[in-house]
Amino acid sequence: MEIERRLVLEVVRVTEQAALAASRFAGKGDKEAVDEAGTEAMRRVLNELPIRGTVVIGEGEMDEAPMLYIGEVLGQGGVEVDIAVDPVEGTTTAAKGLPNAVTVIALSEKGGLFHAPDMYMEKLIVPPPAAGLVDLTWPVSANLKALALALQRAVEDLVIVVLDRPRHEGLIREIREAGARVKLISDGDVIAALAAAIRGTGVHAVMGIGGAPEGVLAAAALKCLGGEIQARFTPQNEEERARLRAMGGDERRVYRTEDLAPGREIVFAATGITDGDILEGVRFFGGGARTHSIVMGHATRVVRFIDSIHLFETGARVTIRV
Repeated sequence: MEIERRLVLEVVRVTEQAALAASRFAGKGDKEAVDEAGTEAMRRVLNELPIRGTVVIGEGEMDEAPMLYIGEVLGQGGVEVDIAVDPVEGTTTAAKGLPNAVTVIALSEKGGLFHAPDMYMEKLIVPPPAAGLVDLTWPVSANLKALALALQRAVEDLVIVVLDRPRHEGLIREIREAGARVKLISDGDVIAALAAAIRGTGVHAVMGIGGAPEGVLAAAALKCLGGEIQARFTPQNEEERARLRAMGGDERRVYRTEDLAPGREIVFAATGITDGDILEGVRFFGGGARTHSIVMGHATRVVRFIDSIHLFETGARVTIRV
């Protein structure tokens, strides 16, 4: 458990600093500025850590992204890790000042995170009681019945998160016809995955097609929490199919949590940029700011919610929340 014990608090510092930087642009309508600020801060802190980390899920290929690109090596040297990042999950959400914008990272030992290409992926995400009891290949109604049975409630009590996209019109109709309710989100299926896995959020599952990189990040969190993701790549053209095959993927295969996050040691952290279902957003006060984060480890089996005060100026007063 060397990686988790040495890096769990260092990792949350990465997401805290990224959230602090990105939040300066939240609500200003410029999603590129939000993403750039979060990315620069995340990269700076990662380069301060005692690791030799390779980005396996990042902001794109080297010729597409100036930093945190796939294959970039970060850190001061030390333990070798794979890194998956989303410096700002929900750039448009953050730019508009809407809820559930977060900054996210996952670390594992080498080979512990699937090198997913940047393409679409069909996903089914359920909480711990339903893990192993649903199947992505089943009809929507069958999975909802299995989920309801696992959670000891009626299908009509279920709330399913779906990305608000035209491609999901049929899925949304099937969920509603089966009796469950739909919670539409504009972005952010990683934080939605956490909401499904954590009791008391009012969310019971995530369904639909989203990004494959986000699927790997969700898998890292779900492995720590005991939930489950089942996913299938959905390449849109022959170029994407060829890229998927070149990276060792198979569009006919249903990938599960252990396939996307096979690592023995996994650290996952997220910090809120704007207020959301699980995390509060950054709150600035005179001379400082407050952040709210979640960080967890698979091997250590510890989930921490961290409420941090960052003092920028001498003499800043700390406000205690009771």
